[in-house]
Amino acid sequence: MYKELMAYQKAIKLAMQVFEVSKAFPKEERYSLTDQIRRSSRSVCANIAEGYRKRLYEKHFIAKLSDADIENSESTVCPDFAVGCNNLTKNTHQELLAFTVETGKLLGYRIQNPEKFSKK
Repeated sequence: MYKELMAYQKAIKLAMQVFEVSKAFPKEERYSLTDQIRRSSRSVCANIAEGYRKRLYEKHFIAKLSDADIENSESTVCPDFAVGCNNLTKNTHQELLAFTVETGKLLGYRIQNPEKFSKK
């Protein structure tokens, strides 16, 4: 099941941490940065789950994991803006980036080795 995948577990932790941290963002960021960072981090999880369901079809599997990786990359950019606008501490910024780096490595490995994860 996709919930057992390390990449999913890292991504869900990131999404939950992003949710908690973004609660303190200023009101003027509610419909821009707050919304964007929450959506991108959640989308990583959704794409991993969708990719898991598509693992029988290698090209679809890779495409969904590639989408997850793209959203993961977006999840690294939003905290950059947040720390630059003094909405996020550098320490928290580093914690969020650590999750995205780990998730990215796990996704990259799966993308490069889809045959190891095909449904048998």
